[in-house]
Amino acid sequence: MATLNVSLTAEMREWIDAQISSGKFANASDYIRDLIRRNQSERELITLALIEGELSGESNLTINDVIKAEKKRLRNE
Repeated sequence: MATLNVSLTAEMREWIDAQISSGKFANASDYIRDLIRRNQSERELITLALIEGELSGESNLTINDVIKAEKKRLRNE
């Protein structure tokens, strides 16, 4: 496994230590690897969503139409 040295602010290190103290991660390396895996997954999902959007064709709706529809949907949830 490769090694990487990273400089962090004190606040960032405290955050990592708190994540480890929560019991979810065994050490800082576990936490950092989890962050990287999540970031990779998010990027893949964004890429897929963009491809799906491109393949869906053009819409006749304006941006305001989309915003209004989304606000209405959120009010009805």
